Amino acid sequence: QVLLVESGGGLVQAGGSLRLSCTASGLTFRSYSMAWFRQAPGKERNFVAAITWNGGSTYYADSVKGRFTISREDAKNTVYLQMNSLKSEDTAVYYCAAYRGGGVTLPAGYKDWGQGTQVTVSS
Repeated sequence: QVLLVESGGGLVQAGGSLRLSCTASGLTFRSYSMAWFRQAPGKERNFVAAITWNGGSTYYADSVKGRFTISREDAKNTVYLQMNSLKSEDTAVYYCAAYRGGGVTLPAGYKDWGQGTQVTVSS
């Protein structure tokens, strides 16, 4: 059974930083590309960032480019999302997911999801 557990969310002022972590179990982590999505209240789940299985390539939504950085540490089965220069519009529940196939930026391409961690940015 695949288990993804996110942590690191919280309340931060605009302009501040947070680092999210997602630790995986039940899968061969080093073989999987991983991604972060986010979902604001009443809105659909949107792609934030992804990293390939070998860490060789990363992908970002236009809205977070230059502010967010995705990375991975295979020895700890963990993927990170460093979020800098946070804005109120970054407020959402953030989910990590393991890529299974199809479009990298589409939720349908991911089968396993964490429970999410809340990020709230106050202006």
